[in-house]
Amino acid sequence: MSERAHSDEIRSARLLLGFQEPGEVAEVELRRSLRSRAVRSAVRSRRPPSAPHRFLQRVQRKLGGLEYEHAVAEPLQAARHAALGDRADATPRFLVRVDEFPHYLAWDQPARYGTERFRRFHELMVGAGVPYLIAVPPRVSHAPLDPHADRWRGPDEAERELLAALPSQGVSFALHGLDHRTRFSSPRRHSELSGLDPRATEALIDTALEELGALGISTDVFVAPYNRFDGAQYDVLAARFAVVCGGPESVGLIGFQRTPLWRGEAVYLPSYHPLYGHAHEVQPAAQRLIERRMGLWAPIALHWGWEADEDWTALERLLAVIAPYTAHWDEFLAAVRASGRPDASLSSTM
Repeated sequence: MSERAHSDEIRSARLLLGFQEPGEVAEVELRRSLRSRAVRSAVRSRRPPSAPHRFLQRVQRKLGGLEYEHAVAEPLQAARHAALGDRADATPRFLVRVDEFPHYLAWDQPARYGTERFRRFHELMVGAGVPYLIAVPPRVSHAPLDPHADRWRGPDEAERELLAALPSQGVSFALHGLDHRTRFSSPRRHSELSGLDPRATEALIDTALEELGALGISTDVFVAPYNRFDGAQYDVLAARFAVVCGGPESVGLIGFQRTPLWRGEAVYLPSYHPLYGHAHEVQPAAQRLIERRMGLWAPIALHWGWEADEDWTALERLLAVIAPYTAHWDEFLAAVRASGRPDASLSSTM
């Protein structure tokens, strides 16, 4: 096992089992836990698989074989039981991520996806007491699905004012690329990042961070537009963010990975169906996690535009279910930082 994989697995185990606080007792218990096959298997650091293997995983996912509950939650909870016994049973900690504001179609369809529509979404979230993370692109493109177009604007006054007000109301921020413009016409390949070499990737991300900073926003979280980035780009992202988010589309590029787990210098946090989807799809899955007392960090990904198109009713029902169990992203980021501390004393555990 490589030194990097060894380090990933130790830090992932800390995050999974809640052993973030330093201390001799916790470290001894962590060392003992890592001798368990269930724990070792659950937190194993896996390289992105080959292209044929990724294709097979995509097929499995579409057939329902790689959904969150069976492929992620159950093995992670089994690992917690192996390590913690009855202490493993706890309420889930839902991490709600929302894509995106300004909406990538805000220029083209302002009545449908403009600021006032997002304001209604935000009011529902705040009213329900659900903290969330919003992915923010610092530019709004015209015709973002046309890779040959090039017109864009910065956030307008109303968008800026709302962004400035969000942090005081339980909202955290993620960088959502630069302009959300796809580099490829095919819907199966939509991505702002895929195909860029490391230097071009660095330039795009650094420009986006600079422009986000000009809006008064800083963040340790990245959400790729269209959930697509190349495996070779991960280290560029991990060097700049504590958490890198993904989704179903990520499987075709970096493979199916459990969530959240440490990978290199960041935690990889993909969200998968049914926690990634429309509110009416997320709700029954979230309810099952609550009833089964799966004490996991459970990433939910919502698209406020989808919920607006469905008149918010399913969203309101979902929020009523998950509100008591949602975690603020600051809490998760604190756990990430604590779990990521280096510890040479565990070098003999693997």
